[in-house]
Parts: sequence; C-alpha cells; structure tokens
Amino acid sequence: MKQTIITLYTRKRCSLCDKAKNMIDELKEDWNFTLEEIDIDTSDELTELYGIMIPVVQIDGEEVAFGIINKIDISKRLQEKTENF
Repeated sequence: MKQTIITLYTRKRCSLCDKAKNMIDELKEDWNFTLEEIDIDTSDELTELYGIMIPVVQIDGEEVAFGIINKIDISKRLQEKTENF
C-alpha cells in the first residue's frame, strides 16, 4: 500500500501554521502518513502561489485545506484515502 504524504506549506512566524502543524502531528496518533513541511519563503514561486493562503495542506498532492485548518476535515480526507485503497 502506498504511503500517504501530507504536505504542509508554511512560513516562519505564522501562528496559523504552527497550529496546523500541531494538529497534523496529533493526527499521527490515528493515521499512518508522512509529513512534509515546506517553507514557502524558500521559493518565489511558492510565495506567489500560497502567500496569503498559508497554511496550505495537501494530501498526496491534492490541496485539501488552507487558512484555518480543521482537524476533523483532515481526518475525514485521510479516511477517504484509506477507503479508496
């Protein structure tokens, strides 16, 4: 079975990003996934793409949430992923 990858686009000094990271870390207790955290300030392209949207959460490359991240919504998306395998 393919490993699920959650990508979290963030930047430093972003309280919403910190909350999203903590929430995703909590989800690791119930779900098996790899977390990839990317600082958008390392790329002009990413800053232009996500600058006012962060944090942005992708699951296996699909954008599923941005801004205020809801733990229940992310959990439901992870559930959908496991049901599709």
